[in-house]
Amino acid sequence: MAISGFVKKIRDIMRMDAGINGDAQRIEQLVWILFLKVYDVKEGSWEFDEENYESIIPEKCRWHNWANDNSLTGDKLLEFVNNKLFPTLKNLDIPDGTPTKKAIVRATFEDANNYMKDGVLLRQVIDVINEVDFDNLEESHAFGDIYESILKELQSAGSSGEFYTPRAVTMFMAEMIEPKIGETMADFACGTGGFITSWFKQLKKQEANTADIEQINNSIYGMEKKPFPYLLCITNLLLNDVDNPNINYGNSLAKNLLDYTESDKFDKILMNPPYGGHENASIKGYFPDDLASSETADLFMSVIMYRLKRDGRAAVILPDGFLFGNDNAKTSIKKKLLSEFNLHTIIRMPGSVFAPYTSITTNILFFDNTQPTKDVWFYRMDMPEGYKHFSKTKPMKLEHFDKVKEWWNNRQEIVVEDWPKAKRFSATEIADNNYNLDLCGFPHEEEEILEPMELIKSYQEHRQALNAKIDKVLEAITAKLHG
Repeated sequence: MAISGFVKKIRDIMRMDAGINGDAQRIEQLVWILFLKVYDVKEGSWEFDEENYESIIPEKCRWHNWANDNSLTGDKLLEFVNNKLFPTLKNLDIPDGTPTKKAIVRATFEDANNYMKDGVLLRQVIDVINEVDFDNLEESHAFGDIYESILKELQSAGSSGEFYTPRAVTMFMAEMIEPKIGETMADFACGTGGFITSWFKQLKKQEANTADIEQINNSIYGMEKKPFPYLLCITNLLLNDVDNPNINYGNSLAKNLLDYTESDKFDKILMNPPYGGHENASIKGYFPDDLASSETADLFMSVIMYRLKRDGRAAVILPDGFLFGNDNAKTSIKKKLLSEFNLHTIIRMPGSVFAPYTSITTNILFFDNTQPTKDVWFYRMDMPEGYKHFSKTKPMKLEHFDKVKEWWNNRQEIVVEDWPKAKRFSATEIADNNYNLDLCGFPHEEEEILEPMELIKSYQEHRQALNAKIDKVLEAITAKLHG
């Protein structure tokens, strides 16, 4: 089929269904169907490679048996999906020792939903998906790009936007953290798997043989507590030929920090922790008193520090609030970060990177577990020329990080219009300033505080000047009309 028209075809069909309410539900509906199609293709290859392979899915519920049956449509199809397919997949028996590639099926469907109410339209969607030939390598790779575009749509799909970090950002972070074959990588709130797939792309450049491929595929660990992004992530990794994606369904914060051992640690950590949210009060009990914050991003920072191997590296996205926050927990976390880890670089990203999901300005913190921090370099990444803000039609691109990369390898302090764009601060300076990391930020106009009578006078002068401009424009318009 023409891959380019795939998403539009699906969207047009689903818009006619009364059960689909908005883009978020449309994408969720599409992804569970896609998962079953992709999983069926993967099982075909597993059956070919493994002599005694047995599917965990009962035969009647395997995609090739029901989705290829064109007589199964309308109410009959809805009856099968709602009363046979979903209950079966949600209740699969998963004994201890079940391979990951089988166990993911139940985890994927535990909280999935069928929103469509018209069985004829559902059949049309299934038929469109069946047109994609995943056995055709070229078409399969093309579909990988289509899936990426589906994930991008999440950014403008209401609250679902929190699951997607722009690929330019994940690729930049993965590149700068310098992955190596044989290293392990973790994302403790992995969303749709963007950091993991970016990690893979960096390692693929080093791949030399089948042993490398196996090491690369086994190098990742992810956890996601929300069912929809978990489903997105698993499907994403299957499309990227990861047969046993080590992605767990659960909450990374729900374990006592002091219980982590060396086997729970990783060489590299790439993350965009959820921020602005609040966990159940009981979660705080898993953290030492001085680190027990009520903000999710703070809690994840503590988890990262406890789970980063000696000599390991981390790259983490955090909001401005973490940089300037001075409550007890934030200050303690930053103090631990600077005294026990080497926080060497903070990239201050421009606003609208995560628009329209959020307008909060974010930053990338790069640190390693080698030594206490001596100096922290700050670099302000300004909006690219020709951009007022990022949007769906003008997204952030990897090339927008080119100047950052140039500076990264040849660090110098930069001042633009008397405002620091890049500057180095010592750990002592930061500690003396109560661990405030809000440095090299974006220029802003200083608000002048006037006495009440002076303020009134200033407003009157501005109003008179504005009235004069308006009168002049009106006079010109009137003259032209009379002319």
